Amino acid sequence: MPISSGIPAPNFELLDENSAPHKLSDFLGKNVVLYFYPKDDTPGCTKEACNFRDDYSAYEKAGVVILGVSPDSVKSHAKFKQKFQLPFSLLADEGHKICEQYGVWGLKKFMGKPYEGVLRTTFLIDTEGNIKNVIENVRPAEHSADLLAKLTAA
Repeated sequence: MPISSGIPAPNFELLDENSAPHKLSDFLGKNVVLYFYPKDDTPGCTKEACNFRDDYSAYEKAGVVILGVSPDSVKSHAKFKQKFQLPFSLLADEGHKICEQYGVWGLKKFMGKPYEGVLRTTFLIDTEGNIKNVIENVRPAEHSADLLAKLTAA
C-alpha cells in the first residue's frame, strides 16, 4: 500500500539515465510528479511516458518537474529515453528499494500467475517536499491529462 498524502515525501538518491545522481531534496521549491512504472519500453509504460513527453511544455509552464522511476538499469533508461525522446529524467531503482519505501512494490498477476513488481502509482509532491496527492491504479493513456487537470485546478 503506497504511503499517503499529507506527509513529507521520503528522500532518496538514484541515478538517472546518464548515471547522474538525483536526490528528491534537490527539487525543494518545485512541484514534482514522481511516477513509478513497471518497465521501460513496454506498451503501457511507453504510452504513459510519451503522454508526459507530449504534455511536457504544459508541465514546464506550471513549474512542475517530472521524474520517472522503475527498477530498470541506467543503460535501459538511456535507451528508452533516447528512443522516445523523453525530456525528463528516468531514475534507476534496480534493487526496488525506493519502490518499497514508497509502498509501490507488491503482488501483481500476469496471465493468472502472481509475481512481484511495480504497482503503477504517481505521487504529486509540493514545493515543501510533502506528498500532496497519491494516484494509484494509473491508466497510462489518460494519466498525463488527468494529472494536468488536477494541477491546474489546484
